[in-house]
Amino acid sequence: MRKQKHLILAVIVLFILIPIGFYSKLYSGIGHEWVNNKLGGVFYEMFWCLVFFILLPKSKPLGIAFWVFIITCILEFAQLLDNTLLEIIRSNFIGRTLIGNSFTWSDFLYYFIGSLFGYFILKFLRNLANKKVVPSC
Repeated sequence: MRKQKHLILAVIVLFILIPIGFYSKLYSGIGHEWVNNKLGGVFYEMFWCLVFFILLPKSKPLGIAFWVFIITCILEFAQLLDNTLLEIIRSNFIGRTLIGNSFTWSDFLYYFIGSLFGYFILKFLRNLANKKVVPSC
């Protein structure tokens, strides 16, 4: 059970992160453009780090964070392509949320920050799961 504890914790964090990430896309208050378009990228990276941590439990947190960053950077460059398939995917909210709808150089900074946070979350979850709980007297 202890080996799977980090996966259970990851699922719990994911269930907390998903509504926060969606809210960042729907937020309409002060600084909404930054929250919608930039901060959302941080949550996006953290989301994918957690998903791959759950799907590939033997993978190292650094490897997961690195590849999530690389793949999302490739997706960002894909925004420059005029592709019918991408347009179909982007035609709804979930599609736009998952692959984006425009290329912006500054997104790379937020992808890096999100991957870095994702790495630290994965390390924390793995370390927390590996701690032995010693009953106190």
